[in-house]
Amino acid sequence: MRSAAGAPLDYATVVLHRATDSVAVKTEFSDSEGKFLLMPPAAGRYLLSVLHIGYRQAWAGPLETSAAVGPVLVITLTPSAAQQLRGVTVTGQKPAFERLADRTLVNVEGSTLAAGNTVLEVLSRAPGVTVGGNDNLSLRGKQGVLVLIDGKRQPMTGAELAAMLRALPAEQVKNIELITNPPAKYEAQGSAGIIAINLKKDQRLGTNGSVNASYGRGRYGKHTSGLSLNHRSASLNLYGTYAYTDRRNFQNLTFDRRYLQDRQLQISSQQLNEMRNHLQSHTWKAGLDYTAGKRTTLGAMLSGLASNSPWEGTNASEFFNAQGMSTARYSSWNLRNLRTPNLAGNLTFRHTFRPDSAGTPELTADADVARYGITRLLDLATSYTLPVRTPSSLLGTHDGTLTIQSVKADYVRPLPRGLRLEAGAKASWVQSKNSVVFYRTENGATFLDPNQSNEFHYDENINAAYLSLTRIRPTLTLTAGLRAEQTNATGRQVIGSENFDRHYFQLFPNLSLTRTLSEKHSVGFSLSRRLDRPTYNQLNPFRSFVDATSYRAGNPYLLPQTNYSAELTHTWRQKYVTGLSYAYARQPIVSVYLAQPSLLVAATDVNLRARHYYAFTLTAPLAPTKWWQLYADAELFFIYFEGVLGDTAPPPGQPGAILNANSTFTLGKGWTADLSGSYHSRERYAFQVVGAFGQLGIGVQKSLFDGRATLRANATDLLYTAPVRATSRYAVFEETFRSTQDTRVATLGFTYRFGSSQVAPARKRATGAEEEKRRAVSQ
Repeated sequence: MRSAAGAPLDYATVVLHRATDSVAVKTEFSDSEGKFLLMPPAAGRYLLSVLHIGYRQAWAGPLETSAAVGPVLVITLTPSAAQQLRGVTVTGQKPAFERLADRTLVNVEGSTLAAGNTVLEVLSRAPGVTVGGNDNLSLRGKQGVLVLIDGKRQPMTGAELAAMLRALPAEQVKNIELITNPPAKYEAQGSAGIIAINLKKDQRLGTNGSVNASYGRGRYGKHTSGLSLNHRSASLNLYGTYAYTDRRNFQNLTFDRRYLQDRQLQISSQQLNEMRNHLQSHTWKAGLDYTAGKRTTLGAMLSGLASNSPWEGTNASEFFNAQGMSTARYSSWNLRNLRTPNLAGNLTFRHTFRPDSAGTPELTADADVARYGITRLLDLATSYTLPVRTPSSLLGTHDGTLTIQSVKADYVRPLPRGLRLEAGAKASWVQSKNSVVFYRTENGATFLDPNQSNEFHYDENINAAYLSLTRIRPTLTLTAGLRAEQTNATGRQVIGSENFDRHYFQLFPNLSLTRTLSEKHSVGFSLSRRLDRPTYNQLNPFRSFVDATSYRAGNPYLLPQTNYSAELTHTWRQKYVTGLSYAYARQPIVSVYLAQPSLLVAATDVNLRARHYYAFTLTAPLAPTKWWQLYADAELFFIYFEGVLGDTAPPPGQPGAILNANSTFTLGKGWTADLSGSYHSRERYAFQVVGAFGQLGIGVQKSLFDGRATLRANATDLLYTAPVRATSRYAVFEETFRSTQDTRVATLGFTYRFGSSQVAPARKRATGAEEEKRRAVSQ
């Protein structure tokens, strides 16, 4: 890339277009020497366009990519007639969802439905993603999802992960990748796939940034505000972001329970929990990238999350005998508070070697250290009206720390004849320490409860290496990879004998191919083996009480779950994708409810013998008119389990469906609008039957001040169909619960961007402590 005078042009935007309809399929930037490398997603005919501020747009092509390394092009840009530019106004808009060869892309930036919402709310409307009643994430109907934020795996799952995603404003997110068949360079953890959340990072030269603020109102108010600053020169980039969230919410849970003996009803109960939450969080990130030479970049980053999330509520419970007569009645006042002081640091090294005829080799290395803290307080006071007895209380504190250290290195080497080699290694060390103390007050006396007070220490070391080889031919792209992981894990309790030592070595192969049959038809096939290690929270046996008879506890005897999956896809006209898939899981981890003595109910996780999953998927990006873009996604699935829990076997499987549709309307004069809807049919998953649920949302936005500002308004869950109802059935116990939250919300948001508008090439950073941070103790 050079100017008419022969000088190299850096930071030029190079776009690859399909020759058939000029649709953009890939974007890259030229480096400081004016060079760029674009790998087409598949063999075919393409056009190339080049944009640079102050120069006329240049085109090349059509180009026939009949070899892995396409033609070497020398492109000269000529100055535009108007040299003095006041700014650039972008009139195009990315579609909300894009289906790529190996993943689905959710373009959050610029979406009206993202304004004022949280990342969890955006995920709840993403194709194939389900947020269950217990806040567990599923991808294409399967649990066991790996969540990354800017390449970092998050140290929490379930309700704790959901709380963190609620604390992260969607305004900070650029896009979200839904990867159902990750390649070998990703850790084997996450049998259902990966949800990669990529935050915004300003690529403009000079000093610039953005500010945003929003306020939403459902039953309660929800405020989000943020600031982003960036200073970029030729050799140094300094950046920082900060966001503050203040969101009030409610959660109402109703439980109908039936205690059985020989399949005959003995006792039943009706319970209502009404909880109010006030989440306040501060998230921040600061870092720098320094260009030490033409081919070497060094980086450092520090990030943190500090949140305070108190829950306060009441519980009313009544128990009945087999004849329906009331036998017991009590009410509780519950105060729970969760604080999470988290801090993480990263050092990174990137070096590109001298390019040859095959391409440019690249080496990256990362060192990470992170500390995640938890302080959880429980204050549960219970009054008994039938029979009348002295009130009791339970006071508990849970303090924990999780320290993660990791180092990793990745090497990419283009080879002759269309080959590409990727290799890497990683080592990680985890230390988790948890202490819980419970005090009971009964009959006016307060005493330590030794049955629930304990300490739990967990240590883990994982050593991994991978090798992946890709070959691109005119009509065939083939990738084969192999990852090896050695795991050493120990768990120790100070009181009790629930200790374990586990040492195992496993291989994880991965294969994917795409074959072009004609200009309109192509097929793909993928095959992989992946793993779900129990999270640190799932192994921790400590109890977390919801009310006087309900609590959650980990299971230190959980075993890893292995998953084998295969998928066959067909693409028509490079847009419409249909797929058939099958996945088999050995020793699947499922959430269950166990009836305990004294009518206690424990929520925990267990291993069953096997899980079978079949699915048919359809993705259709449509353009009914020039001003209307419609993205439709449908999944039909069938899941069933093998194994028993006590005397109970899971019920037979049942077909289910997940439907999503998102419409974007370009109204002119800077106005756009969105209409989105999702539907999840009734589903059987292990011992649980989940009722149908869905959402309908609308949004509108207006571009202001020559494109520097955006005003957005949206409304979510218009019909209030997001509440979840589920029933769990076992031989001695049945439970039906309904969960409702503050999901019907109207929001108004404003974003303003300031500073320079000259764009520099983006470099995505991924750090090394990815595997462990997803599985850490709940924070």
